Amino acid sequence: MPRPMKYRKVCSLPETKRYGPLGRHNHESDIIIMTIEEYESIRLIDYEGFTQEECAKSMEVARTTVQKIYNDARIKISKMIIDAAILKIEGGNYELCENHSNEGNGRRCRRQRGKNCIIDLEKKVQL
Repeated sequence: MPRPMKYRKVCSLPETKRYGPLGRHNHESDIIIMTIEEYESIRLIDYEGFTQEECAKSMEVARTTVQKIYNDARIKISKMIIDAAILKIEGGNYELCENHSNEGNGRRCRRQRGKNCIIDLEKKVQL
């Protein structure tokens, strides 16, 4: 019997859930689905500058799991750009962290780096 999949902690949801080329009518076959946890891995590693280990702690999963999620997300982003496809962010196997906040830019959480959520951006600048 396979092990049940563990929920990944997510501290920020995207403000927009659909991205793609302007002025082109895409068919359903041109839509790429990115999960919320794939979005979170891109946000943490590429945007916030976390290491994969720090991202794994934030999402409460193994580093190898983060590596797989992150690689899958990057492949989807590259396909979106190269194929001029639409990217939809939805679904997945996640739960929101207790202190998630989507006020304003949606990138803040009230926890500290290295714990289960996102750092305060002002504190990161000082590191």
